[in-house]
Amino acid sequence: MRASQRLRDGDRVRVEIPEPEPSTLTAEPLPLTIVHEDADLVVLEKPAGLVVHPGAGVKHGTLVHALLHRYPDIGAVGGATRPGIVHRLDKDTSGLLVVARSARAYRALVEALRARGVKRTYTALVWGAPRQPGGVLETAIGRHPKDRKRMAVVPRGGKPARTRWRVTERLGVATRLEVELDTGRTHQIRVHMAHLGHPIVGDPVYGGRIRKLLSLRDAERSLAAELLKCLPRQALHASALELTHPVTGVRASFASTLPEDFERALGLLRTHRARHSG
Repeated sequence: MRASQRLRDGDRVRVEIPEPEPSTLTAEPLPLTIVHEDADLVVLEKPAGLVVHPGAGVKHGTLVHALLHRYPDIGAVGGATRPGIVHRLDKDTSGLLVVARSARAYRALVEALRARGVKRTYTALVWGAPRQPGGVLETAIGRHPKDRKRMAVVPRGGKPARTRWRVTERLGVATRLEVELDTGRTHQIRVHMAHLGHPIVGDPVYGGRIRKLLSLRDAERSLAAELLKCLPRQALHASALELTHPVTGVRASFASTLPEDFERALGLLRTHRARHSG
């Protein structure tokens, strides 16, 4: 049957769903910080710098390799190259991630994410001071028309993306935000914050590093450079996760404290603000 073929009344369609192929990846004894685990799912803390699953140029040392070592049966859950993975965090984004350990949990979590039944909250540090106390960004996100390795807000051909944000602390050269995802597009928060005119501090792809430094006034540039030394990656942390357990039906919430590099950056900004206030 061709994909373009139109069905008519009385036509019968048979769909064969293949059994998941066991993963051919090799387990690796990498450290994991587990927040919660049971027979069906795992909630863990992903550190910045750890890739979630193998991809272009990354064949070993990922979160998936570590999961296979701790939970060998996860190899048959979901995709062969991404066993157990129902959502991702970028390599240099830290924080909470939920992983499926059983096929039933995998199906339920994928559907819950699609139906926006999983609440994901992030802490972000962005350059500048948004005028509004918060807002909602709703655009289409797709591949950048000139750089296929980047994503962008596009006028046509992208996928709908919705991000809620609110200011939680104004820190002069930068602002701390709480951000919630209604959808889960690639690089969504990073793209939306750059589109808002306030890129994530330290983001090398969407204007959060060198390009931003060059745009600052001389008086701000020294502080900004010191800030980037404190936090040499994008200032984005998955700080809270709320979901309905795919088997028990119980609603559960998980929270994560900010990692040391993020706290150091906030401390630097608070100290500078206190010295120069009044």
